[in-house]
Amino acid sequence: MKFRLFRRRLTISSPRMAIRSALPWPLRWALGAVMLGFSAAIALWTFELGVSIAGLDKDAKLELARLREEVAALRMERDKSQSIANTAGSLLTAEKAAQEKMAAQLKQLEADNRMLRDDLGFFEKLLPAGGAESAAIRGLQAEALSDMQIRWQVLVIQPVKNAPVFNGKLELTFNGTLAGKPWTMGLPGGTQPLQFKQYRRIEGVLDLPPLAVVKTVTAKVVEGTAVRSIQTVKL
Repeated sequence: MKFRLFRRRLTISSPRMAIRSALPWPLRWALGAVMLGFSAAIALWTFELGVSIAGLDKDAKLELARLREEVAALRMERDKSQSIANTAGSLLTAEKAAQEKMAAQLKQLEADNRMLRDDLGFFEKLLPAGGAESAAIRGLQAEALSDMQIRWQVLVIQPVKNAPVFNGKLELTFNGTLAGKPWTMGLPGGTQPLQFKQYRRIEGVLDLPPLAVVKTVTAKVVEGTAVRSIQTVKL
């Protein structure tokens, strides 16, 4: 039975086949375009929905732009504050240096003030006392700086106006004990030349030998062979 049917299909007496034409190409293109448009619309709607869900809509973009502007403004404010801080640090450093300089100047002024007070004590003795016309010792000072040093000062004046130039010499003698025995010592260079018209101040520091104790200091002004003035102070 099956063989008969197969043979019938192969012979002329087999049933007719109907051939139908496919859709026209313009219609196919139109149908494809519609499908693509629909798919694109769905994709766009999906994208916008995702953007809306993620919060990246227009308002979010505006907020992001505003935040960026605020960040830029904060950075500018930070840079300005940093600049002010750096300037303040420089000013503090300069002020500290100025204070240290002022402290050093104040210390120097105090030292100068002490020196001026000493000078004032000496120059007060420049006032004429008596009718002496020759050079006279108006100030003799001596103080022990240590066990091995003594500082001395001598002020010599001519207490007259338009005095002639005095040419003489100054002798200093230090009297005391050395190792418990009487001892006398003069200046290492001997007598010092003394030349002045109105006044002259001479000072120095004397180094003492070990175990020496100075009790008195004597200053003597000599002109030629004549002693014009003599003065002694005790320590």
